[in-house]
Amino acid sequence: IEHKRINTTVAKAKALRVYVEPLLTKAKEDTTHNRRIVFSYLQNKEAVAELFRTVAPKIAERNGGYTRIIKTGFRPGDAADTALIELVDFNELYNPNAEEKKATRRSRRSATAKKEAVVAEAPVVEEKAAEPTAEAADSTEEKTEE
Repeated sequence: IEHKRINTTVAKAKALRVYVEPLLTKAKEDTTHNRRIVFSYLQNKEAVAELFRTVAPKIAERNGGYTRIIKTGFRPGDAADTALIELVDFNELYNPNAEEKKATRRSRRSATAKKEAVVAEAPVVEEKAAEPTAEAADSTEEKTEE
């Protein structure tokens, strides 16, 4: 709850999901009774405060499935199947509802300036390429005259 994600084995991640999901459901309704029930499981005041202050408002509309288990492969030492368990609403990569960063004016101007610079450079390259071919044609004409 404090870190919003943990790297562990798949079996431990599945066991943790069974343990955490009911706590997250109780945290959706902020009452003294629910706080005491959650504290009896977690035994950590900071974790309970984090759960009720930041996690609960984000999962308020969700009806379940608060965690996601992503398999990450095998551990090199003992070949255990590892996984990443995380809270669904706290991952910006997989969350389609997450607000995208708005581009600042500075970045838009620089992007526009870069495009203009590329457009300006392109004709210069073409002109340089055209001149040597004309010179090559002149040199071939001189050779034929001799």
